[in-house]
Amino acid sequence: MGNSYAGQLKSARFEEALHNSIEASLRSSNGDPQPIFTQLYLDPEPYPGNMEDMKPKADLHRREPPSQELMNGHSSNDLEELEDDDDSDSSSPPLPYLQTPVPDGCCTLDGFCQAGKDLRLVSMATEPIEVPAGFELVGAKSPSVPEHILVCAVDRRFLPDENGKNALLGFSGNCVGCGEKGFRYFTEFSNHINLKLSTQPKKQKHLKYYLVKSSQGALCKGPLICWKDCKSRQFSSSASTSKPSSSSSLSSKENGGTSGHSSSPFSLSDSPPTRVTQASSVFFGSQDLSRDCSFLKPLASTPGNKTLPIVPTALRVNGPTNGLGVDGRPPLLSPSQVSLGPQGQGYRTADLGDSPVSSAMNSGPPKKRHRSWHPNSLVPVPPTAIPVPAIRPIVCSPGSVLGVSSPQAPVPGVIQPQPVNAGDTVIVPDNLLSSSGVRPVILIGHGTLPYFYGNVGDIVVSPLLVSCYKSSQLTEKTLETLGLNSSQLLCVETMILLTLQYLARLGSEQIPLREELEQIVLKAMLCCPGGPAISPTQLPWLARLEASVSGGSVQVVVTHSSLGEGISESLRSLSEGPHHQQCLPTYVVIICASKMTGNEFCVLVLGKYQARALAEGMLTTNEFLKEISYELITGKVSILASHFKTTSLGDNLDKQLVRYQRRRKGQVIQPFQGDVTDYIHSQEAASMSPPSDRAELLTKVFQIYPTQLSVARSLLSQVCSIADSGTQNLDLGRFCKVDFLVLVPPSHILVHQTAQRIRQSGVLVDLGIEDASSAYQKSDKYVVRLDGDVHAKMEAFMRKVKQNPYTLFVLIHDNSHVDLTSALSGSVCHGELQGLADRVVNCQEVLDAMNLLVLQVSCFPYTLQTRQSRISTHNEVHWPSKESLQGVQSPSDLLYFGLRDYSRSLQWGVASPILRCDDAFEKMVHTLLERHPHLHSMVIRSYLLIQQYTEAMMALTSSPSLRDHITPETLAMVEDLINAPSREGSQGRGHMLLVRVPSLQLAMLARERLEDVRDKLGLQLCFAVLLGSPATELSLHRNFTNRLKAWRGCENEDWVPHTYEDLEGLPCIVILTGKDPLGETFPRSLKYSDLRLIDSSYLTRTALEQEVGLACTYVSMGVAQDPKKAMAPRESEGEKATTSLNEGDELERPQSNGSAATRASGSLAENGVSSSDVADSFQKPSTSSCPPEGAVTSDVGTVTQGFKQECDSLGSQLSSNSSKQSKAPPSLCSSSSSSAPSPSSSSTQRPSQSTQYGREPKPARVSPRTVIMSRAAYNLLAGESGSQLSSFSLLPHADVAWSSPLRPLITPNLQGADQSMYYRQWTVARQHHADYEAPPVPHPRRLLLSGPPQVGKTGAYLQFLRILFRMLIRLLEVDVYDEEESEEEEETSEVTTPINTQWPDIEEVRKLPFDPNPRDPKFRKASPVYTEKMPKCLKADFKQEGEMQTPAKRETKSIRLSRFAAHNAFHHCEQCHHYCEAGPATQLSECTFHAFTFCSSMLGEEVQLQFVIPKAKEQHFVFSQQGSHLESMRLPLFSTKDPALLKSPIFTPTTGRQEHGLLNIFHAMEGATHLHILVVKQFEMPQYRKYWPNHILLVLPAMFNNAGVGAARFLIKELSYHNLELERNRLEEQGVKRQDVWPFIVMMDDSCVLWNSHQPADCSETSDDGSTYTNVSLKMVLQHMETTPKISLYAMCGTRKWSSGLARKSTSQLYSRCHLHDFVMLNVDLTQNVQYDLNRYSCEEVDFNLRVNSSGLLLCRFNCFSLMKKHIPVGGNKDFLVKPKLMEIENPALISPSQYVCAPDSEQTLLDAPAQFLLERFLQSCSHRLFPKAVQNRNNPVLSIDSYLNISPEISVCYINSRPHSTNLNHQGLLFSGLLLYLCDSFVVSGLLKKFRFLKGATLCVISQDRSSLRQTIVRLELEDEWQFRLRDEFQTANCSEDRPLFFLTGRHV
Repeated sequence: MGNSYAGQLKSARFEEALHNSIEASLRSSNGDPQPIFTQLYLDPEPYPGNMEDMKPKADLHRREPPSQELMNGHSSNDLEELEDDDDSDSSSPPLPYLQTPVPDGCCTLDGFCQAGKDLRLVSMATEPIEVPAGFELVGAKSPSVPEHILVCAVDRRFLPDENGKNALLGFSGNCVGCGEKGFRYFTEFSNHINLKLSTQPKKQKHLKYYLVKSSQGALCKGPLICWKDCKSRQFSSSASTSKPSSSSSLSSKENGGTSGHSSSPFSLSDSPPTRVTQASSVFFGSQDLSRDCSFLKPLASTPGNKTLPIVPTALRVNGPTNGLGVDGRPPLLSPSQVSLGPQGQGYRTADLGDSPVSSAMNSGPPKKRHRSWHPNSLVPVPPTAIPVPAIRPIVCSPGSVLGVSSPQAPVPGVIQPQPVNAGDTVIVPDNLLSSSGVRPVILIGHGTLPYFYGNVGDIVVSPLLVSCYKSSQLTEKTLETLGLNSSQLLCVETMILLTLQYLARLGSEQIPLREELEQIVLKAMLCCPGGPAISPTQLPWLARLEASVSGGSVQVVVTHSSLGEGISESLRSLSEGPHHQQCLPTYVVIICASKMTGNEFCVLVLGKYQARALAEGMLTTNEFLKEISYELITGKVSILASHFKTTSLGDNLDKQLVRYQRRRKGQVIQPFQGDVTDYIHSQEAASMSPPSDRAELLTKVFQIYPTQLSVARSLLSQVCSIADSGTQNLDLGRFCKVDFLVLVPPSHILVHQTAQRIRQSGVLVDLGIEDASSAYQKSDKYVVRLDGDVHAKMEAFMRKVKQNPYTLFVLIHDNSHVDLTSALSGSVCHGELQGLADRVVNCQEVLDAMNLLVLQVSCFPYTLQTRQSRISTHNEVHWPSKESLQGVQSPSDLLYFGLRDYSRSLQWGVASPILRCDDAFEKMVHTLLERHPHLHSMVIRSYLLIQQYTEAMMALTSSPSLRDHITPETLAMVEDLINAPSREGSQGRGHMLLVRVPSLQLAMLARERLEDVRDKLGLQLCFAVLLGSPATELSLHRNFTNRLKAWRGCENEDWVPHTYEDLEGLPCIVILTGKDPLGETFPRSLKYSDLRLIDSSYLTRTALEQEVGLACTYVSMGVAQDPKKAMAPRESEGEKATTSLNEGDELERPQSNGSAATRASGSLAENGVSSSDVADSFQKPSTSSCPPEGAVTSDVGTVTQGFKQECDSLGSQLSSNSSKQSKAPPSLCSSSSSSAPSPSSSSTQRPSQSTQYGREPKPARVSPRTVIMSRAAYNLLAGESGSQLSSFSLLPHADVAWSSPLRPLITPNLQGADQSMYYRQWTVARQHHADYEAPPVPHPRRLLLSGPPQVGKTGAYLQFLRILFRMLIRLLEVDVYDEEESEEEEETSEVTTPINTQWPDIEEVRKLPFDPNPRDPKFRKASPVYTEKMPKCLKADFKQEGEMQTPAKRETKSIRLSRFAAHNAFHHCEQCHHYCEAGPATQLSECTFHAFTFCSSMLGEEVQLQFVIPKAKEQHFVFSQQGSHLESMRLPLFSTKDPALLKSPIFTPTTGRQEHGLLNIFHAMEGATHLHILVVKQFEMPQYRKYWPNHILLVLPAMFNNAGVGAARFLIKELSYHNLELERNRLEEQGVKRQDVWPFIVMMDDSCVLWNSHQPADCSETSDDGSTYTNVSLKMVLQHMETTPKISLYAMCGTRKWSSGLARKSTSQLYSRCHLHDFVMLNVDLTQNVQYDLNRYSCEEVDFNLRVNSSGLLLCRFNCFSLMKKHIPVGGNKDFLVKPKLMEIENPALISPSQYVCAPDSEQTLLDAPAQFLLERFLQSCSHRLFPKAVQNRNNPVLSIDSYLNISPEISVCYINSRPHSTNLNHQGLLFSGLLLYLCDSFVVSGLLKKFRFLKGATLCVISQDRSSLRQTIVRLELEDEWQFRLRDEFQTANCSEDRPLFFLTGRHV
């Protein structure tokens, strides 16, 4: 840019300067224009040199606009700006033209225009913006809010074209916020949008970017506006690619860059989807923080800065070396040109979040020297000087290095261009890396680092430890949590000494860890507050003393001017050549003891291993995988590859292999039943098939283990507590189905594995979402991979969610820790899409759906547990720890063996531990690392590993001399792999060896190489080599597939293995590749897990633990508990003995396909294929595509035989087991020990199982897998026992950051909820994490299930779905009374044939006898009513029943609610919400209160009832003309024929059941219009109004607050008759006949739930099930009854009560005359003179029915209908709590019914209960004292006149009506045992009583309202003639006089 016009005038340049000058003079208030020529000629001399030399290798920090070059940290500003700088004193206010006074009332907020509208791109991104034609949306930058881009609309003519030309002078723009148009001057416009500039506003300087639409339609930052001619700066190597390749770079994990996201401060959504292919030339940069400062500004950390560009985290910028030479490009920067496959096609056109690295590859020299740069600076500054920003920790926000947004506001003016002293710049020597073999790492300490230039690609600046020195920034609150106060903070000197001490004690193979040093600092603060004061003179001396202990590995350099001086010195000595290298220190601590700045320090890491490890550790996984691909693609590995072309003995490897192949002559090593030395012809070998016993086939029993069940229940109770929380977030009552979808990471194998689990669990059938036939095929539909196709599948799923509001959907996000990138930062990274999970799980639709639960399942949930977590702490369910499970499993069972157990196993002290570090391998790696400093260590490790396996195969077959060159670990594993299938009894089964190679390219290389060597050595039939890549299906050679089929007896020709578990028993090497292991389960036969490639790049807890998690599984109990004994050679390695669990109904499942022997009794020991984690893998038949029947090949009947076979066949699943020798020493190692060659193992094989164990089934022993690790990983896992800290102290995940530099130590026993609380307090989500911008409140319907890897979480969540469904069904079921009616004892022979008509014929009904006995089960405790046909003897059980005080529990049955059910207040659904729920709150006040008064002859006074009528229901009533007075309730006519109309008003008396009463009859009425009135007591009216705002309430007068149900029924009937008369009068005036008005009402209890219709069975059908019933609606039942012919002649109609026995009995009579109750249609006209007894609490219906019948009226029961009554345990006035009136006793004893009466005027305790209630209860319990002759005497009943009272079931009652013309029983010849007169009226006369005859000694009881009426009754009825009374026989109920007790007198017949 600058070098094309070196001093000579160029027309374009001149025009531009002229333009600038004119514009400046037009706008500026000081009249002096800047001279043009000054601008043109003050440019520096162009620097010689090729453009290509200056390719900046800056990292992912966002690049700056092209015009910003970097030069010694000063900006190349335009001259006007310099002028301003000079003119205005630094402290003087900015120039006046900028500060035009803001008009009053205008907004001056940064980022908003003066009209107060938001202009920030973040908020405008999704707003619709109107852009006029010819205008362009551009982004302006304001220095006051550098983190935001402001959106403006600018006329395109005033903007440059691609070449930076043709922009018109001037400006024209609009404000997109408030819409103001026509700004003609940029100054005016900049004022309007509040740019608040301190320099002259210039469009060139402040309009920075074009804004473009992303594929999602969101507005985001596009390419830079090219204001100058860019062409001159493009260089030949066409580095700029049009596709934004997402190459990443060395952003450190600390600084926020994981998985390829920019760690710049602004990876907001406005990242550029690069619009044009122009290259923007940048050196190194953060997205500019305004053009004034083009070097990084760590100090101005601002709130929005999601991360801070503190240090170029790994500062790599190429120096003068040229081009793309092998060494020229620092190996750790991935090339942007190399596009690894088509990235992003078809997914998003522009990759959001990609940094434009591609365009950042060009640069030019700086434009001009800064005015204020000291002219006398002696150091000639080469063009590539790169400033590394000064770090001044005091000003930095606490998170600035961590990339956490910091709370401070920007500190204005902290960075001003300052003179740079010579000492503040460091020239990095050329060829530093090549000459010294080390790329030094500078660990930032405390103080200002110098600027680096020269060969900056050869140094790395790391902020690793900087946070440890930031304790001064801890908040008071954090200090308090840590138990510190501010006086305990350490001074810099103490920090320096602590750092030295720490470095000195690090081992030669250890690297510094931030967490470790932080703990040291914390301990130092706690133990020695403040520390000793150290003077500046003491510091160097003490520092050297500390370093002296290290034995030369730590050196101290003390300088006095600046840190740069010490760094220069050290780098120079390093580059001076190899002679220094013998004694190179590992760490150089540079201390600058300057008087001015105080002590500063930094650490230079020179140890080759440490420097490399630190540099590589700064790369995220994505970045180092890219780096590796780059090294492989560009051929940088060729030197290494050629090294490995020869064997360790120096021979040419390939030639040797070919020689050996020729020698074999087409013969191969026998695959099984032979030795490595046995060769047979390849055709013969290929046709060999392993022996297979049919009986020993792999049957799978699907089981849920107790732990899984308890976890499933915890999940369920969590869901219930969400529903119960009262926040309306989940309404379980409305769901009747459960459906689900499982999201898994993008792995084909994982999809098959999960689908297989679903298939075997039978959950689809159990949930009723698939039938048994289709479930097998359709299980795949329920598992979705998070890949490019997920959106379509999720859309379909969300459509289903919306369309089925009554289904509860569960979205299960399995392995949810895998990709938690936010959708905005997501990109195509290393061939994988990122950010998909965020898009799916956190999309608004999912969050808003009220019928969707999200269950996130993870073994490493730490990344979901940050401060911003979307999951509430209450909604986490943790797998119970092993300690809490003690005693759950039986000793024969398997135990989970997980990460902690591996760590603990190091203390077992066994000869060959299961967790090992291959030290020999590590030594070889170290040697190679030193030779190849340019390559990534994983490349070197991979090549070495391939060579080790290759030579091990050769050593065991062709070249035994290689043995000594192979590490013992490798040799042992390969030997075991090859020999195991040949051991006796193994049937050709062998082990799996898992090799983890994260890089796909290296994994493919390894597979290719190992397969090639295997084939050339003739081992091709001995073991398979598979590439386990998430992106592909398993591919296995036909030969091996046939072997697997033979073992499993699979007939299906097309069967192929789909999951790793399908490979059970197959000897194979699986090379597992991919960034992370994704949760696949490995078979039992996995024995070795080779993790030697996992090294210091894996320094977060998740990364490390998930690798070791591959080996976790269930092992035999003894192994985990008493390892020394357990390590004895294992018995048969079969499946664990699976015992069936009888866990109540939880586990009783119908056998569904895939779970044949679901409840096999005994144990099915199975040979082999099982999951590596017994439970998670649900023991599946790995018959991925065999049909369901084929899956289960043996049946439960042959189990015993199966055991025999099981034992005969040696459990060849040598799964991770030790040698099979019975005499070998206890060892977990391979066959024999690694040094002894294989023959020993074949000679000591154990005898056949059958002879050894006879026929006893023996459970297999399962041992833990052996894990072989790199030294770095081993040290961290051994941390608990070793010196270094252990893996759980590491940063939990690369996507999160520590929230504070110091925090309490995390201890190993911190598990589950405690661990979650720890991480929630001490970690925050990084900016690209999906939770970074999570809402402040966690989502209510999101749960987290966390448990260790392979523990059985899949089984647990599938079981959760099952019990969730079961619970919902239970919520939809209702307990109804299921009690048989007591039958008539003798068959009535004279009954006519059934009247098989639809309606009763009134004549036929009249002929039917009335059955006066109440046969309903609820009257079981009531007195039977005497009839002539009564049995001569009483049932024997009466006596016992009478003695029972406690009421027997009534039988109920659970019935599924139908669509016609009545519901309580908890039911909500779309259809009926308007029926029961109030709309807006106003509706309560919209009810009107109306008094309705009528005269009751029975009460002898006026009664005033109150109606509460909602506005919507007023049409049912007639009001007076004025509209205020309620006149009557409308009644229909007989003649009305409307099929939709229900004529009878429904009255429901209810008390105490405002929530539980079934008062919502909307569905029972099929939504038809009806009149439903709730009859409530006055004191309960407010509650009923609250719950039922849309119901009409009839409120009883206050005097009835304590009354029983009789009063309600009495008033309903009185009111209805009175209303009938009013309506008749009203309608008569309209010409309607009086008799045409509908006289019926329905009286219905509040517990009627369902109605059924019974169809008598046809004769053709079998007689044993007499009739079938179907649910019908209440509407249908009522309409049927209402349309009965001659209905007006019936007094009452009703239905029978349902019981399950009804189905068995054929309905002999469709109609009968008997008692009706609970649900009655009552003719108020006919029954005008028969009243309910308003005093009654019980049996009021029987009493009323008897009176109606004896009055000659017809009662008809429709037996074709039955009613189900719900058992409601609350309310309903079942019982008064009878307590003393005066509570002087604290805890009164229970008062027995015999105390309910007392002698008048006695001193007995008076009770607080209604008199009538006490009387009824007394008679019910104590009547045997009143009527001793009647007890158990059915021939001589008690005579009761005009009333029926329950006087206990032992005493029969004969009911007689005293009214004239009434029909009564013929009592001739009947002797009565007693007489009961209850409140007699005037119809009872002495003459009537004289007609009856009594037994000698019969007793009498006369009951009256008071004493005087009692005496009058006795006199009036002349009772003393026949009855003898004594004074002491008078009683009263135990009430006080104001409660009006009832009195009664007893006497004996004389």
